[in-house]
Amino acid sequence: MRVIFLAFLLAAPAAWAAAEKSAGPDKAELVRWLVAHQDDLRDISFADVVMAATGKRIIPVDPKRHAGLLKKLGLALDAALAALNDPGHVIHRAGRVNEASHYIEDEIRRQVNRLPGWKCTVPPTAEGREQRSGYPDLRIVTDDGAVLYLDPKLYKAGSRGSSLRTFYYEPRTLTGKIQDDALQMLAGIEHSGGDSASMRLTKWELVDVSKLRVSLKAEFQSSNAEIYRPDMIIGRSGK
Repeated sequence: MRVIFLAFLLAAPAAWAAAEKSAGPDKAELVRWLVAHQDDLRDISFADVVMAATGKRIIPVDPKRHAGLLKKLGLALDAALAALNDPGHVIHRAGRVNEASHYIEDEIRRQVNRLPGWKCTVPPTAEGREQRSGYPDLRIVTDDGAVLYLDPKLYKAGSRGSSLRTFYYEPRTLTGKIQDDALQMLAGIEHSGGDSASMRLTKWELVDVSKLRVSLKAEFQSSNAEIYRPDMIIGRSGK
């Protein structure tokens, strides 16, 4: 029943688009419905969300059955952190630490592709094009044909227990990147802090996403381009 409800909710954008062309009361009803059902989507299985949004299953990690896969992936992550901690690595010229993420993804991809028979790529969307933004960041096919989605997450030492939101998933029909029944993991990577020049990556942990619990935060958003439209400006500072 939860998956059916989620599928209904994820179809809401189409209903919203239809409402945009219709009378105001229809849009008001959609807003009231969304507000009324917010609490129904707290502490839910991420696997249910993915199934409702994509029709694809998150395969749970079995430590025994997947022991060989986990060992090889661990070797690649060890090699990636060693390479990234080399003072000559380009990551140390990135500027701010939060600009280092794509260097970490690139290095993990490089090291995974060194494993015999393994292939790591940026996941293609449903339209067939590679897209760096959005979950998940990497798609891995192992030597025995298993598919694994991997999403590296960088966090500062001491912040591992923070309650701030750090994981986001926005379902999209055409630009969604989950195209397979697959294992899904987060690679939590701790860094020492400071700027990227002095930063060290101190350890990594693999998280089984099939056990992840998530919540929906309903919010209405806008961009600067939409906020500062000329027809909305009603005053400016003088010279």
